[in-house]
Amino acid sequence: MPSSRPVWAGSGGIFDVAAKEQRLAQLDTEMAQPSFWEDNRRAQEVIRERTDLSRLVTRVKELAGRAEDLSVMLELAEEATDGSLDAEIADGMAGLRKDLDEFELKIMLSGPHDTKAAIVSIHPGAGGTESQDWAQMLLRMYLRWCERAGLKAEVVDLLPGDEAGIKSATIEVSGEYAFGYLRGETGVHRLVRISPFDASRRRQTSFASVAVVPEVDDVEVNVKEDELRVDVFRASGPGGQGVNTADSAVRITHLPTGIVVQCQNERSQLRNRDTAMRILKARLYEIAEKKQREELAELTGQKKEIAFGSQIRSYTFHPYQLIKDHRTGHEVGNVDAVMDGDLDALIKAYLLWSRGREV
Repeated sequence: MPSSRPVWAGSGGIFDVAAKEQRLAQLDTEMAQPSFWEDNRRAQEVIRERTDLSRLVTRVKELAGRAEDLSVMLELAEEATDGSLDAEIADGMAGLRKDLDEFELKIMLSGPHDTKAAIVSIHPGAGGTESQDWAQMLLRMYLRWCERAGLKAEVVDLLPGDEAGIKSATIEVSGEYAFGYLRGETGVHRLVRISPFDASRRRQTSFASVAVVPEVDDVEVNVKEDELRVDVFRASGPGGQGVNTADSAVRITHLPTGIVVQCQNERSQLRNRDTAMRILKARLYEIAEKKQREELAELTGQKKEIAFGSQIRSYTFHPYQLIKDHRTGHEVGNVDAVMDGDLDALIKAYLLWSRGREV
């Protein structure tokens, strides 16, 4: 890999460092202009783009340097026939491959909101306790994935089920490329298993929906106070655990759209209100974007794609074990690993698939 013009090629495309550095220079020139801060929204976009681009360029140069070091070690190992460098080379190559796989994912995250935090909402489908238990399993899966990925995940609203599971949950995920990684999880998730709640041990099919929206900046969504109804209530928890003694939980209803969001994880009413407002703005922004996409599709004569209600993935626990993404065709046989948060292969397959659709 030549050091004068590092280029990283993977299944997701080519990362041309020289072109990225040229773009960085353009951004630096724009930021140096006296009128740069006159348009605050544009200024924030430029700063964010420059930060992300600089981080990627630094990372690819570091990976290129490691690859060159390994190449030198391989040459030395050929000269030294005692195999003394074999273990170090093997460890270095394994580590480089792992980091290259992670980097490949990041260069595919080029959407306008991919770098932003994500708000993940989980709701069970029809089926009572079965679906509510499935929704809780998905909640745990995403929390475990966030832990593995080094992202911060905070459950900002949780409504326990009547007997088991959950009726709804909202997670705020923050960290590098949180929305970019999780955006492909939106849709209906289907579970087939032997029911633990059925004394006859019959096979059951359950559904739960997942919605992922980016957390947007205040300048992107304008919410009028007179369009909101704010209710406060006492937060509750299962079995009396985590119950607040004050009316700190907040529920906000956006009257024009009927959207209702609530937050009860904080003991401070003000903090719960701030979190609920962030979630509301994210959902309103998503609705506005969806409307724009539908109008464009209508103008161009494209067939609308049904997003909500479409089954994106099946999790089969019985009579065999298999998880299949119906969009990408990607299959995983290790069900336990996926349910414990090992979603990387499914996420990568989706990013490759969506990238191919955009080209």
